[in-house]
Amino acid sequence: MALIAGPTASGKSALALRLAEMADGIVINADSAQVYRDLRILTARPSAEEEARAPHRLYGHVDGAHAGSAPAWAAEARREIAAAHRQGRLPILVGGTGLYIRTLLDGIAPVPAIDEAIRAEVRALPVAVAHAMLTEADPPAAARLRPSDTTRVARALEVVRSTGRTLAEWQSEKSGGIADVVSLVPLILSPPRDWLRARCDARFEAMLASGAADEAMALIARGLDPALPVMRAIGVAEIGDWMAGRIDRATLISRAQAATRQYAKRQQTWFSRQPPAEWARHNEQLDDARIIELATLLRNMTLTA
Repeated sequence: MALIAGPTASGKSALALRLAEMADGIVINADSAQVYRDLRILTARPSAEEEARAPHRLYGHVDGAHAGSAPAWAAEARREIAAAHRQGRLPILVGGTGLYIRTLLDGIAPVPAIDEAIRAEVRALPVAVAHAMLTEADPPAAARLRPSDTTRVARALEVVRSTGRTLAEWQSEKSGGIADVVSLVPLILSPPRDWLRARCDARFEAMLASGAADEAMALIARGLDPALPVMRAIGVAEIGDWMAGRIDRATLISRAQAATRQYAKRQQTWFSRQPPAEWARHNEQLDDARIIELATLLRNMTLTA
C-alpha cells in the first residue's frame, strides 16, 4: 500500500493520480474535508475528469448533515484497501488528515462514550480552568498539552472524569490498526514554506473563479448546524460573510488565504513530528524519472504480494 501525505496544496492528489495510472492503483481519500458531498471546489477534491482517469474511493460520499469521524473513516478505508488487494490493484492512500492516517495504521482506543453531563460541564469551562483541573486529574497529560489547547485539554479532562482512567491508559489498548498487516510505502511531501504559501494563496483565488461562492452558498442555504465539520471548512463562513455584505471581496480572499496558510502550517508541523523518522520525506517536487521509479516499485510490490 502506498501513502502520499502532507499539507494542503502540496501536490498530493496529482501525484497519487499519476501513480494510480502508472501502477494500476486505486486512490483512497484520507482527507477529512474531502469526504463531504457538498464541497468539491472548496476542499480541492479531485475533479470529475480526474476521478475518471483512475478509481477514487471515499470522496464526496458523506452528506454534510453528518459529522465524519476518524473511526468511521478508518473502517471504510480498511474495506477499500482490502477490496483493492482482492482485485490485485495498488491501494494509494492520499490525504493530509494526520488523525485519520494514525487511526487507520495504529488503531483506535476503546474509550467508552463520555457522560453527556460531564462533557457539557467540561466544555463550558475556560481553558485555563480546565487545564488546572487536568493538572490534578492527569498530570502527564497536562504537562504534555499546551494550556491554550482548548480541544485536547477538554478531551483529556472529560475522559478521566467520565471513565476514571486517563486517555493515555485507554490509548495503550488500541486495536484495529493495519500497520502490522500491510506493506506500507509512505511518502510525505514537505515543500518549502514560501512555495507552499504561494500555492495556498493562488489556489483560493482559483477556487473562487471555479464557482466556490455558489458551492458555499448552496451549503449555507441548507441551514445546517454551524458546528458541523462541513460548515467549518475553510471558505464557507468567509464567503457567507461576503455574500451577506459584511465584508468585501478583498477581505474574503485575505481571510481565506490566511486560514489556508495556517492550516497548511499546522499540517506541516504534524507531519514533521508525528510519523516515524524513517518515512521518506520530499521537500522538492518529484521529477518524472522519480515518479516512474516509484510507480515501478509499487507495481512490483503489488504483483508479488
